[in-house]
Amino acid sequence: MSTKNFYNTIPFAPLKVAALGNDQELGQKVNHAIQKRRMEAAGHCEKPAFMAAGYHKDNYLIDFDCPRFGTGEGKAVIHESIRGTDLYIIADPVNHHASYKMFGQQTQASPDDLFTNLKRIIMACNGSPRRITVIMPYLYEGRQHIRLLDESLDCALALQELADMGAENIITFDAHDDRVQNAVPNHGFDNFYTSYQFIQNILNTQPDITIDEKHFAVISPDEGGVKRAVYYAELLGVDMGMFYRRLDYSKSINGKHPVASVAFLGKPLAGKDVIILDDMIASGTTMLDAARNVRKQNARKIFLCATFGLFSDGIESIDLAYKEGLFDCLYTTNLCHCPESLLKKPYYHNVDLSDYIALIIDTLNHNTSVNEILDATGHIKKLIQERNKSI
Repeated sequence: MSTKNFYNTIPFAPLKVAALGNDQELGQKVNHAIQKRRMEAAGHCEKPAFMAAGYHKDNYLIDFDCPRFGTGEGKAVIHESIRGTDLYIIADPVNHHASYKMFGQQTQASPDDLFTNLKRIIMACNGSPRRITVIMPYLYEGRQHIRLLDESLDCALALQELADMGAENIITFDAHDDRVQNAVPNHGFDNFYTSYQFIQNILNTQPDITIDEKHFAVISPDEGGVKRAVYYAELLGVDMGMFYRRLDYSKSINGKHPVASVAFLGKPLAGKDVIILDDMIASGTTMLDAARNVRKQNARKIFLCATFGLFSDGIESIDLAYKEGLFDCLYTTNLCHCPESLLKKPYYHNVDLSDYIALIIDTLNHNTSVNEILDATGHIKKLIQERNKSI
């Protein structure tokens, strides 16, 4: 989208952003990025309609609180007018750093607590905004998106709740399965990918790698991530491989079927640089098992890439794997809470998505199409071409 066409479109309504919990840090970065974008566009936006929409501001973040009573019950309070605004609510439902006091004890906030805070903010709006868009990078209950037996369909119900409460659009990133949007067919649902930012970050931090079929490969740690790995491999013009994990369905341990055997499907990886790619790192077991196998094949460098670094069992296993030489670098984004201890690790790179979120918000606030920023294929190919020319 050209800047000229973009800023020829009048904003839908005055822009406001609410950043919940730990996303306040991400919200500040998004706020700064929007300010910068709009200052650079000042020459294009001198129309009265832009001024009436409060286009240039020092701050787009709203002032609000989500206090708790002594019993742990809570509420949301918005301390400024949001009537007639285009409101974007950024929420991280897996922020394990959040806590609150209940019956005198400091209690860690669960994803259910954080999702309820999101709903409280929408309720506190009291129907005042012209439009509400929820930006939930990690889709709440995204892994509970299908029913296999007599199970709850938590993600579908959560989307329906948000839609019924007045959220017109829901934005997420690298959804575990974006077909869950069928639960709200009459509402906006956009699933953005982080491929461009990951590839850009890897190229910037790894000057000695060569992206071609002879020197590079993309690996999916299980069959669930094949589609993502195929996309990366096609863009980079390299081979793709995957690990097939056969499960023992006769047993169930902690609600999961244990892995009976693992087989690698793909070309030899000896001497190649390898990306092992997934949407999230939870316990880290699947990713590290794949890295161990790839290292046994004598790969040159191994990069672990996941949009969401959840690290639900801590980062000790990641540290140990690095010391054992199972991988060289770990890349995750700032779309969910990242432990301070991880940011200091020599192997870790944090991929900042704040500029991308700011672009999405600015585009939607102008009521223009997000198709161009949804598909980063052209931008990625340009990155690779420029890198190959410089080698």
